[in-house]
Amino acid sequence: MEWYEALALLLGAIVALMALGMPIALAFLAANIIGAWIFMGGERGVALLLNNGLGALTKFALMPIPLFLLMGEVFFHTGLGKRMFNAIDQLLGKLPGRLSYVTVLGGTGFSTLSGSSMGSTALLGSLMVPEMSARGYKKKMSIGPILGTGGLAIIIPPSALAVLLATLAQIDVGALLIAGVVPGLILAGLYIIAIFVMTRMDPSAAPAYEVPRLSVGAKLALVMTDVVPMVGLMVVIVTLMIIGFATPSEAAAFGALGAILLSVVFRCFTWEAMKKSIHGALRVTLMAYLIVFGSATFSQILAFSGASRGLIGWATGFDLDPLVMLLVMFGVLLTLGMFMEQISIMLLTVPIFFPLAISLGFEPIWFALIMLLALEISFTTPPFGLLLFVMKGVAPPDTTMRDIYVAAIPFIACSLLLVGLLIAFPNLALWLPSLG
Repeated sequence: MEWYEALALLLGAIVALMALGMPIALAFLAANIIGAWIFMGGERGVALLLNNGLGALTKFALMPIPLFLLMGEVFFHTGLGKRMFNAIDQLLGKLPGRLSYVTVLGGTGFSTLSGSSMGSTALLGSLMVPEMSARGYKKKMSIGPILGTGGLAIIIPPSALAVLLATLAQIDVGALLIAGVVPGLILAGLYIIAIFVMTRMDPSAAPAYEVPRLSVGAKLALVMTDVVPMVGLMVVIVTLMIIGFATPSEAAAFGALGAILLSVVFRCFTWEAMKKSIHGALRVTLMAYLIVFGSATFSQILAFSGASRGLIGWATGFDLDPLVMLLVMFGVLLTLGMFMEQISIMLLTVPIFFPLAISLGFEPIWFALIMLLALEISFTTPPFGLLLFVMKGVAPPDTTMRDIYVAAIPFIACSLLLVGLLIAFPNLALWLPSLG
């Protein structure tokens, strides 16, 4: 069987099973078993495949996923995240478009704590959109920043999706987490600039209103009690990884413990909140582990069938410039993001794209960050970006999908600009990991 026939068989089986309604992880497992039977020698090949897949689940690199998720769930269910938002809101005073800035600043902080784009978007949407609507904000000023900031959770550590991508691609988890810090902060800055320009072009989009005036002492107290502890936890986690004092798994454990201790200190710890936090973290962790199992076995089938080698040989045979190939892969990720959720895209593309990227001479950490940005953009790419539907679920009833699409466009443009900056200046991503 030719390599392209093997690839078509494997991908066709996955797509067909997904079309029948089978969950993505089970569809991959079923297709992998079919592939192992054909390409690895029948029953013996299936047994070997399953053993290797189980081995992939014992990797220490997977440990940060449940711990980072638990940290985010604790911040959400105990109300610590809401405290931080309220504090930033009061600190900004009468600034035009203040609530939009609050969304970006508070959302960036919450994204670092939650590591979940869907969780961040759901929280921001339910918390901020009703308030901004009541204040007369236009939908582009209320919904747009939330969609953009929700995607920051993908690249700013601690990002569960970044840990999963690093594990699937077999690259350094800590290096990829650290690499997202500078680009993530740049992206947040671009969002702030976009809001500033939008409020200047259309002042009525974010009407001003009276707010209580706080003394300098009151503002300082707010910063020290409701902002510094939460953001400080993220800073400590990243610093521990940069200086090499802790592995990503140890830093994640510290983060989860820190979130629990903060909830105790602020007297918002309850057993009900902990129960919900553990349940939410376990649910997503189980899905992530099934996906790692499916991806590990899928990579092996691609290798045994010759599909990986054949595809790389075919792609590099065109003698295209590496930048052109990068843009092609980026375009494929964006296109898939219109119809599939991000973890499914990673399952399909990581076994194919990373060997190709390495053969083209791309630095793996840099390419992984580019891929994460593509996934972040595809989260809000019309017509089927996942965050668009999350936002529809929490937005006011009169919000249409067209409103959401239009609101997302300026922030998608900001993300595309960041991709251009990373291509032009790779050290924006690689400088911080090089310090470790």
